[in-house]
Amino acid sequence: MLPPREPGAARPSMTFRQMLERIRYEGAYPTRERAEDVTRGVLEALGRQLTGDERVDLAACLPAEAALVFTSQIPDLQPLTGWGFVKDLATHTGGTPAVARWDTGAVLAVVAHLAGPGLMDRILAQLPSGYALLFGRAELTQAA
Repeated sequence: MLPPREPGAARPSMTFRQMLERIRYEGAYPTRERAEDVTRGVLEALGRQLTGDERVDLAACLPAEAALVFTSQIPDLQPLTGWGFVKDLATHTGGTPAVARWDTGAVLAVVAHLAGPGLMDRILAQLPSGYALLFGRAELTQAA
């Protein structure tokens, strides 16, 4: 379980090594190398989806190595839904959608912790439907 993060914290609250160890634990990966491969794949995929101030602010919350991976990607013109994100990750990594979904949840739970609730609200408002669950949050919709 991740400890609470202080609201509005501007600096990364963990090193890249600590981030990988947290992801290794969350995803039950056998090695830190496997956790790093998964982390790089998911951060690259997220970097293809997020734009604007949210992209800049999220990069500032990540350890430097993770921020470089995340910002190395050019955002797609048409963002994917949450399920599209998982399928795209599976295609890029050569894995199955089930494994890609597991990997996504392990990495994005830690990313959400680093971002904090305020930034996560802004990120989820920008992205198409289906991302809240990937970040470990309930997908709330308004009644029609």
